[in-house]
Amino acid sequence: MIRSDDFREAMQRFAGPVTAITTIEDGVPSGLMATAVCSLSADPPSLIVCINKSASAHDVIMRQGFLGVSVIPDTLLAFADHFARAKGADRFEGALWSFQETGAPLLAGASVAFDCRISATHDGFSHTIVVAMIHDILLPNKNADRCLLWHRKGFVSLSAQPASQEE
Repeated sequence: MIRSDDFREAMQRFAGPVTAITTIEDGVPSGLMATAVCSLSADPPSLIVCINKSASAHDVIMRQGFLGVSVIPDTLLAFADHFARAKGADRFEGALWSFQETGAPLLAGASVAFDCRISATHDGFSHTIVVAMIHDILLPNKNADRCLLWHRKGFVSLSAQPASQEE
């Protein structure tokens, strides 16, 4: 049997992009940081987003049925740190946000941001697995093409040089 401590240690070695998952309810923004986000399909354009059921924004996102996924660039480390540590609507202070079709807040300085509606959810034990249909894609910051990563319990940047590939 796999021990939960061993699983956590193994996942710390698995780098993932830092994303702000956001929604809005009654004019109040809500969100969380997540690394469990990936593409699902190009036709139709969709993502998989895994949201911890204990996160304060979980139920708000499920009720609203829409969410924004903003990939945080490595140039916004201070923002990422603030968003991860702050609570509730305070997470959104000090940053510019835009709103597209769904109304979900999208980070104006993101490497890329996706405006999505939830098309399906699945039980993922401690998480809800969300299938998110993409309604709009924003590429707002051409100077922020390197996303921030979460690795070994901390934020890290990609190397400026791509890793060489062996032939």
